[in-house]
Amino acid sequence: MGKIPAKNKYDAIIIGSGPNGLAAAITIAQAGRSVLLIEQKETTGGGTRTAELTLPGFLHDICSAIHPMGAASPFFRMLDLSKYGLEWVYPPASVAHPLDDGTAVLLERSVEATAENLGVDAAAYRKLMWPLISDWDKLVSDLLGPLRLPHHPLALLRFGPRAIRSLRNLAESSFRGERARALFAGLGAHSILPLEHTSSAAVALILGIFGHAVGWPVARGGSQRIADALADYLLSQGGEIVTGARIESLSDLPQARAILMDLTPHQLLRVAGNRLPSRYRQMLKEHLYGPGVFKMDWALDSPIPWKAAECARAATVHVGGTLEEIAASESTVWKGKQPERPFVILAQQSLFDPTRAPTGKHTVWGYCHVPNSSKFDMTERIESQIERFAPGFRKLVLARKVMSPAEIEDYNPNYFGGDIGGGVQSFWRIFVLPAMRRKEYSTPVKGLYVCSSSTPPGAGVHGMCGYHAACRALSEVL
Repeated sequence: MGKIPAKNKYDAIIIGSGPNGLAAAITIAQAGRSVLLIEQKETTGGGTRTAELTLPGFLHDICSAIHPMGAASPFFRMLDLSKYGLEWVYPPASVAHPLDDGTAVLLERSVEATAENLGVDAAAYRKLMWPLISDWDKLVSDLLGPLRLPHHPLALLRFGPRAIRSLRNLAESSFRGERARALFAGLGAHSILPLEHTSSAAVALILGIFGHAVGWPVARGGSQRIADALADYLLSQGGEIVTGARIESLSDLPQARAILMDLTPHQLLRVAGNRLPSRYRQMLKEHLYGPGVFKMDWALDSPIPWKAAECARAATVHVGGTLEEIAASESTVWKGKQPERPFVILAQQSLFDPTRAPTGKHTVWGYCHVPNSSKFDMTERIESQIERFAPGFRKLVLARKVMSPAEIEDYNPNYFGGDIGGGVQSFWRIFVLPAMRRKEYSTPVKGLYVCSSSTPPGAGVHGMCGYHAACRALSEVL
């Protein structure tokens, strides 16, 4: 058990060392304030940890694996994390999406190269994406920011009409062919929302923009390197870190002018419930968590034998077939059932980062969405989907590790019921409700803030929730 320093008082204490907790701590330390970061596990990282989950020498990312938001994050870009050991590895293509005809659609770094692979929809893709790519550096600061008057209103005006609709509507109204529709369905399914939901198009467009503008990289050596680099940066700024210390109550903490919690509402209630007004506690109890994930890691004897050889150009592969199939899979999950043919987000990091596995061997990471707290074993269904597009996959498996929603929550209590996003990632829940109820990041208790993915701009390894919460604390109490 880690020991909390006996120091009488800090300017700020941060509970939780995910990317948002680390970002909050760094932002406050950069301002010259004293900071203590407390983590209940033995290593920092939250959703950015790496471990030998299957066999010795095979490094698997426990949660997050692919990092377009990390590469695009304004906060990460303010820090030179390469000095602290973080190296992004960029595959030639951002995403591959295999189809049953033995080909694959690729989200290439180039808009033109992507369009050329879309047949009848080449011109439509250029028309949709070029204006957004030209605005991407303006869009990212507003899209990854809190609710406020936009810094770049014209760019948002170009983005908004395309984004405030459902993915299904966007894909079917913009494209005629199966290939472009399937590509966008895979991107939109990252929202963990039904593809008929009005927020799902925005997620697809943002991820598509990032795919062209910055790529979908992996961290060399594993996602743990992101957390390690952030932690080392914090230490360089005079911050303190304690690991292996579980906080049961705010009374366990030293005195501080500000406390920032990288916790989602259920964990916030556990730690701070006795300090919070009853009305606010009730709001936290009503927080809507979304579907969980069923996650698998494999150690392989050789690379995945995709029917579409071009799948080997991307670290991220969307396994699910057509728009109709992916929409049906995500809709089934929201109806509380397990999909027969799940949409699988798969990562083959070792193709591009040989540090992940012994020479000639490979690691693979993948998950599908399931109802929150589902107990159903999706192993067969996930592997059948991969086998569908890569016959012979199962024969290459040396070992596998399965994580059910319960095991994912046990690994990180923020992932309630296996929900890795901190709650339903809709525009209404992330931006509108906090603005109606109270300033984002603040609680009714002076000096007490929330900086998790349950706050704007939501889920993803970008640190922006922590950065914005820290800026709020600095302006109000520090």
